[in-house]
Amino acid sequence: MEDDENIEEELLVVESELHEVQDKIKMLLDQQEELYERQSHLKALLEISKTSRDTSNTAPSVTLEDWSGKFSWDSQADDMRFNVFGISSYRSNQREIINSIMSGKDVLVIMAAGGGKSLCYQLPAVLRDGITLVVSPLLSLIQDQVMGLAALGIPAHMLTSTTNKEVEKFIYKALEKGEGELKILYVTPEKISKSKRFMSKLEKCHHAGRLSLVAIDEAHCCSQWGHDFRPDYKNLGILKIQFPSVPMIALTATATSKVQMDLMEMLHIPRCVKFVSSVNRPNLFYRVYEKSSVGKVVIDEIANFISESYPNNESGIVYCFSRKECEQVAKELRGRGISADYYHADMDAAAREKVHMRWSKSKSQVIVGTVAFGMGINKPDVRFVVHHSLSKSMETYYQESGRAGRDGLPSECVLYYRPGDVPRQSSMVFYENCGLENLYGIARYCQSKKNCRRGAFFQHFGEAVQECNGMCDNCASSIELKDIDATYHTKIIVSLLQEMQQNDQRATLLQLLDKFKTKWKHSGCSNEAVDLKKEELELLIVQLILDRVLKEEFQHTAYTTNAYVALGPLWKQALQGNRQVKLTSAIQSQDSDGRVKSAKRNQMSSLEAKLDDLRRTISSANGGIFPHAVLSTQQISLLNIHKPTTIAELEKLIGKVKTDKYGNDIIEVMRSEAEGGKDSGASGAKRQRKDKDVVSIESSDEEA
Repeated sequence: MEDDENIEEELLVVESELHEVQDKIKMLLDQQEELYERQSHLKALLEISKTSRDTSNTAPSVTLEDWSGKFSWDSQADDMRFNVFGISSYRSNQREIINSIMSGKDVLVIMAAGGGKSLCYQLPAVLRDGITLVVSPLLSLIQDQVMGLAALGIPAHMLTSTTNKEVEKFIYKALEKGEGELKILYVTPEKISKSKRFMSKLEKCHHAGRLSLVAIDEAHCCSQWGHDFRPDYKNLGILKIQFPSVPMIALTATATSKVQMDLMEMLHIPRCVKFVSSVNRPNLFYRVYEKSSVGKVVIDEIANFISESYPNNESGIVYCFSRKECEQVAKELRGRGISADYYHADMDAAAREKVHMRWSKSKSQVIVGTVAFGMGINKPDVRFVVHHSLSKSMETYYQESGRAGRDGLPSECVLYYRPGDVPRQSSMVFYENCGLENLYGIARYCQSKKNCRRGAFFQHFGEAVQECNGMCDNCASSIELKDIDATYHTKIIVSLLQEMQQNDQRATLLQLLDKFKTKWKHSGCSNEAVDLKKEELELLIVQLILDRVLKEEFQHTAYTTNAYVALGPLWKQALQGNRQVKLTSAIQSQDSDGRVKSAKRNQMSSLEAKLDDLRRTISSANGGIFPHAVLSTQQISLLNIHKPTTIAELEKLIGKVKTDKYGNDIIEVMRSEAEGGKDSGASGAKRQRKDKDVVSIESSDEEA
């Protein structure tokens, strides 16, 4: 008997040492991965350096500053930008990117949503002789872009599974023989990887000197380290191999340094000029709400948020965890008077397109979608993005929330969070590259009640911190916070798990909560430890996972993967009480009084309301082009400020192409408003209250 006890005691010691060794191995593997990454980076730098030295005698070096200098195409580019695209001025880095492409360089662009990525390849496409090939992952985005370019008089087409035979024949003739007008051709990555016929025609186009530029949109899809890897994207490196003399531009809204290096290697553009814009979106207000464990309550809160904050049918997106959840949430929102449609990958293509078009034309207010919806959406006036469930990483959340406010106007990004959503997501992502690490990053963002939300993005993407200016709930909040000493609670949790581990038992987060409550109840604690609520205990357990006191383990069953809570690398310190644990809590509960107001939303004037009506009327009468392709929100604001009454005055504000197409109708509205202005002071606000279809939709001005 004594021998058995000695053996069991020694076994526990050995198992404990094994755990410590495994943790050390993991740390060493992480260190090895970082060193490999650094090695790859240094090799690339060395290669660039050698190439630069080899070419230094024959070609002048080009510094980054050169791209903002004077170039021979400046006048033509400015004319096209204003008179064709209707854009009054360049945004940050746009001119420099365009100049580097026009100079024949390969370019990598990291630019936040709404920064104007499209113009960076569309303007050079128009300026350069020949055809520009654009690779884009989503059919809906391609359709939007082609329609918008057609409205500007730019010959653009798409070659996808939905293209009819007649158009396909025209495109192949244009590629092979140069017949017909074609400046920009959009394809999906599958066309590159799976269509030998297309690649053959493209080669002929290149040999004839007619392939002028290759653009890879949403380029992060190439990298397995990216948050949205797509297998067909990894084959796009063939384009640079087959067409080495054709400049390539790769664009994405987000890419960590690891992803950037991966993209340069996979696309074979090691000497590309890289432009990295700030991840800051100063017009977005970030907030996290505590999510009730009762589903109906969560829907009520989301419905109230939308109806109270956006009563004028302003467009929004609600993201959900699963397809089933999407359908349920959309149904519940409709039951509460909100015009909502669901969108997910199980729907057939025609049904998805119908939902997308209804929402794009503001015939429905909200799309309830999974991650299948949204990449590269071409709707700049999305006023709010709500996450019903936790995203799987900071990058994914940045991308999804970043679909709000691409027109630069105040918009909101709201995430409903409860700690129970962490194991729900972790059981789905633990097998991915850095899946758990990425998930824990967004969990830290949600758990924090003190740190700036915007600052978390700067930290994640390795950017210098900028002022938030009160544009997140933590920075704007006046709620008083207190720190609760949870060291004793942690000790109980760790001791419970140690006991279970010794008995070869496991516990999910909820099971661990139940066991804790039972032990707490029967322990008769007479110390000063505070009795924590269920929600606070959930927050504590997730915090301990993030701090590596605990960890998650996973077990597969025939139908699902279960996430269990287990002892982490730092459990011994916590058990001995040597690790102090603090839990931040709000002194007052989160209610309507405690909810911070975001920036004031502008109300439409009478003139703006009439111009919005006009652009939607013209949109319907012109083959269904989107209203923002007629007049952007910023152009409507300009017209409201300057109030032109002649064609010449109008052209100075919106450019020649739009003035030629829509000028007479616009001037008629302007003159009518000028004559009846005295009687219509309140009509804009009145229209907002009564007309649920009113939305201000943005255009190529903001998107380009």
